[in-house]
Amino acid sequence: MSGLTTAFETIRVELDGRVGRLVLDRPDKLNSFTIQMWRELRELGAALLADPGDLLALVVIGEGRAFSSGIDTSVFTGADGADDLIADERHMRHDDPTVAGILDAQDSYTWLEEAPFATIAAVRGYALGAGLQLALACDVRVVTRGTKLGLLEFKYGIIPDLGGTQRLPRLVGAGRAKELIFTAAQIDADEAHRIGLAEHVVADEELEETVDDLAERIAAQPPLAVRAAKRAVNVAMSGSSVRDGLVVEAEGQATCLRSDDMREAITAFIEQRAPTFRGQ
Repeated sequence: MSGLTTAFETIRVELDGRVGRLVLDRPDKLNSFTIQMWRELRELGAALLADPGDLLALVVIGEGRAFSSGIDTSVFTGADGADDLIADERHMRHDDPTVAGILDAQDSYTWLEEAPFATIAAVRGYALGAGLQLALACDVRVVTRGTKLGLLEFKYGIIPDLGGTQRLPRLVGAGRAKELIFTAAQIDADEAHRIGLAEHVVADEELEETVDDLAERIAAQPPLAVRAAKRAVNVAMSGSSVRDGLVVEAEGQATCLRSDDMREAITAFIEQRAPTFRGQ
């Protein structure tokens, strides 16, 4: 992953072969988001999308007692350079500079959904506002009991604009998503699990072992199959027709059928041993 050349200040990146860890690293501020944090996440995402190396599973976790409490209010007061929310006119993707700036901020999260590896949100304490929207961008969410989750943007007179209005209804349905957004409600981990927002609920002391075990299980799978399956499921959730999704599924399967990994899987099964996949 040659693209990772920058020392970050608000996040940490720990990579170990096929498993990685992305740590939100502002524990004294409950990992609340600043312009700089979004910028660093976007830079990391661009590097990993350009060169994921052998990475197959990335755990996203907050340092300290919270995943993220949401947006740092300095973004509203200007103390953190709120003007950076307005896109540089040289790189505008929309004729409204504020819209263009928001689109840039959304990229800080969207790469987790688009990456050719699995992303796992390890959530404890708080996942509010921008924090919950980060967890929503991940493939799987593991949440500790006692955690508070919610999209609180209405309290500030704004809407969830980092993917919350798009990803939440895909997980819990349109009606439930609208209710949570309209009321700025906070729910606990058990309710999040009940409505499909969390895949696992665990005790706080079990969080890291649970996500590490899950990451290792995914990392042991055939890389081509992981990438193809994630792409196909994402297409299914995008609103595309089933027939369009079936084409993506077939294309992914064709790659797997021609791969050395498939031959290795069959050979290992016959020889009753663990396979060694090379992503080829």
